[in-house]
Amino acid sequence: MDRRQFLRGALVAGAATAVPGLAACQTEAGRNRTSPTPGTAAGVPQELIDEAAQFKGSPANTLSQKQYLESANGAIDRAVKQFASQTGATINNVVVNTDEGNFIAKQDAAVKAGNVQDMAFVAASRFVAQMHDLDDILDVTAEVEQLQQKYGAVGAAAEANLKIDGKWWGIPYYTIGGGGWWLRKDWLEAKGITREQLKSFQDLRGAMLEISDPAQKRYGWGVSVNRSNDGNVLIESVINHWGGSFTADDGRKVVFNSPETVAAVQFLAETYTDPKYKNMLPPGVMSWTDTGNNEAWLAGIVGGTLNSASIYAQSKSTGNPVYNNTWAFAGFTGPGTDKPLNAINVDTMAFVVFKGSKNPGLAKVLAKYLVANDAFLNLAKEAGALVYPAYEKIWDADPFYRTGDPYFPVAHSLVTADLPFRTTTGYNFPQPASSGRNAALSAYILTDMMGEIIQKGTAVPAAVATAHQRIVQAFEQLGIKQ
Repeated sequence: MDRRQFLRGALVAGAATAVPGLAACQTEAGRNRTSPTPGTAAGVPQELIDEAAQFKGSPANTLSQKQYLESANGAIDRAVKQFASQTGATINNVVVNTDEGNFIAKQDAAVKAGNVQDMAFVAASRFVAQMHDLDDILDVTAEVEQLQQKYGAVGAAAEANLKIDGKWWGIPYYTIGGGGWWLRKDWLEAKGITREQLKSFQDLRGAMLEISDPAQKRYGWGVSVNRSNDGNVLIESVINHWGGSFTADDGRKVVFNSPETVAAVQFLAETYTDPKYKNMLPPGVMSWTDTGNNEAWLAGIVGGTLNSASIYAQSKSTGNPVYNNTWAFAGFTGPGTDKPLNAINVDTMAFVVFKGSKNPGLAKVLAKYLVANDAFLNLAKEAGALVYPAYEKIWDADPFYRTGDPYFPVAHSLVTADLPFRTTTGYNFPQPASSGRNAALSAYILTDMMGEIIQKGTAVPAAVATAHQRIVQAFEQLGIKQ
């Protein structure tokens, strides 16, 4: 059984009612949407109107990833309606949340049943490799090459997640900053700590301890290693910065259990168990899910956290005083690096076109419209500092992309970083898209490892060895032999 056959088989139980389940999800998403925020619809360039002429009167069905801010959903909705109006096509666009339900299973079942939407946009690092392995999506190399000729190259991180075996399997839409650190500027300055003093993870931990004061409900270390995507990001980031890795540079050979990984996990274990650091840990930090650090940051009780720019965007949109007291950092160094690796966590939202869909040609034209010009600028302005260009030339197409928010220069440095980064142990990041790594992260092997250490007292080397074996099993279950 090859990995494609295994993936299909493994999804059968969860996807037995997949197509009706997706329909229900779509109906619910449509029912819960509020009216779009008033704004200006973006005109469709003439060359795309001409290209879409052959599809006039025909429908396309698309799935739109739910945005963090409703105003951003409204910007996408207006752009899609404008495209339909000017081209004479019918676009049935439905908002979905890919974090709810088994999105991969549902879409795989829909493809195999011959009843699938034409296109969706999804997070490249999380979904595209698996959809490719399941043979659910179409090669879009021609479209990506055309867009790059017009708008410039996409970032290396996008290419790493979307280009498999020399072909593109997703059309880059926009980039989202991944794994940035957000620190309380006012707390740090009150202690005389400058930005320039914060270079390594050790510097960060020391500063977070110094600014902590439980009597004032101030806790520096606002990050959890409990089961969550945020926990995964923190643990893997520290391991990489210490010189460890899930896999060798082929993305297939598991090399997790190494002296570097053990040292990195020891650093994290000390952070959460050594009495020295007790004062900087917020109450209940080990029970946080992905919303825990968001809530603590916005409540003003933590001095630093690792997160996407969503918490920054929310503080901006709600007028929270935290917004004006935030320092954004691309990341910190470790023993295995001389620069932060966080640029490898930059993710790309990408359009995937489903195999066997009814109108993939029209969907591709729609994608080419949404990625640039006023359609994209309107989305970026409504997204609260969460959405950035995917193509190099678009960064300079309007002053907003560089100056619209104090965070944008940091976002630009992450998105346009010269990759790959090389650790002292010889690993190059980003590594190739890996369905095995995705499966291991989805199974929360990293956070379970930390739970064994922190809650059960398991020795770090033993916990790392157990995690290594679980990762190997996840790879081999996908047909990636070790």
